Amino acid sequence: MSSIFADIQPAVRKETRHVAIGTGICVVLMWVVFAILHAVTPEQIPFDYTVILGGLGGGIIAVLNFFLMGLTVQKVVSLEDEGQARNKMKASYSQRMLLQLLWGIAAIAAPCFQFAAGLLPLLFPNIVIKTMGILGTKKQPSSEK
Repeated sequence: MSSIFADIQPAVRKETRHVAIGTGICVVLMWVVFAILHAVTPEQIPFDYTVILGGLGGGIIAVLNFFLMGLTVQKVVSLEDEGQARNKMKASYSQRMLLQLLWGIAAIAAPCFQFAAGLLPLLFPNIVIKTMGILGTKKQPSSEK
């Protein structure tokens, strides 16, 4: 199993770890908001196993999407043919969007998932990345004089 992950560059691992942790925090915060809203309006906002399963599934798909994008970028960088690189990125994008679409359909159609709790986590990696940029979590390389 370790041979599968042997070719992953440290930067991809590091950024995926950051996104996974941030997405996990966002999912927990989403559950807290669901719990609060459920306490206020229990008839309208559910808080049961469907919310938990939706958040877990959506979070996993969101992090997987980011990880697959990182792997694709890692592979594309090594290609010398720009056209081939562009095509590989387009194919990866299409496949990752299909993965998210299929998850979205499952989150809406399957009764074991609360649809909003399943779909919201797909937005969390973007929020995490932008928050890290705003807070300066990503360290800029220091310029030498």
